[in-house]
Amino acid sequence: MTKGHDKVLAFRGLTKRFGGVVALDHFDMEVDEGQIVGLIGPNGSGKTTSFNVLTGIYAANGGEVEFLGQDITNWPAQKVYEAGVSRTFQRSRLCVDLSIFDNIMIGNHQHLNHGLMFNLFQRKAFRRQMEESYEEAKELMTIFDPPLADRMFEAVGTFNMIDRRRIEICRALISHPRLLLLDEPSAGMTEDETRQLMDDILVARERIDGLSIVLVEHEMGMIERVTDRCVVLNFGQKICEGEYREVASDKLVQEAYLGVE
Repeated sequence: MTKGHDKVLAFRGLTKRFGGVVALDHFDMEVDEGQIVGLIGPNGSGKTTSFNVLTGIYAANGGEVEFLGQDITNWPAQKVYEAGVSRTFQRSRLCVDLSIFDNIMIGNHQHLNHGLMFNLFQRKAFRRQMEESYEEAKELMTIFDPPLADRMFEAVGTFNMIDRRRIEICRALISHPRLLLLDEPSAGMTEDETRQLMDDILVARERIDGLSIVLVEHEMGMIERVTDRCVVLNFGQKICEGEYREVASDKLVQEAYLGVE
């Protein structure tokens, strides 16, 4: 169920071309505060491209991106991140030789004092900052898996796929985003791990006030379980929108995505 009514994100006529290929074709989408919106469609339909345009990796060729009432179209990636948009990627970008804590702190750099004078001469303040950061990272990790929160200084490479996904999501959440973008979080996981991750996402939405999520996912059971609303893309165009059951029964969606002739 939707927790809020304030609009967090809006795409209006969003268009992205790569040469002669139209990856997004006048795409419209809205996300309200507290919602989990599923973005689904066949491979190459424009789902990840929409994330990349929103987060400043690609420049839009047309249309607008509005976040919290402000036009952020074609903002640089760092500025979008600082505004309150965070994400995960299809392929893991964790530093496997570093600890859980170190990896999560990579996502918190905007809140840390990086000044040389501070780090060298204000040692008490530096230590206090690290202690506070550790407590915050541990508290966040506890939301997803309490036993994992007791292993904060172990190397990420020693953990299985679902734990790595949890760490990646915590790294995205440590910056206190208003909008979290999850790009195929169940990739490479077993059916049981996927079910566990669904529970994690729902718990995070309940416990983190004001958090909205857009979820790109091919696992339809996950989409059905966790989303409030789905948007379906095909060849860069929105072909359907609504609750999962509406979308799954739509003839165009079945033809384009579910393989029904």
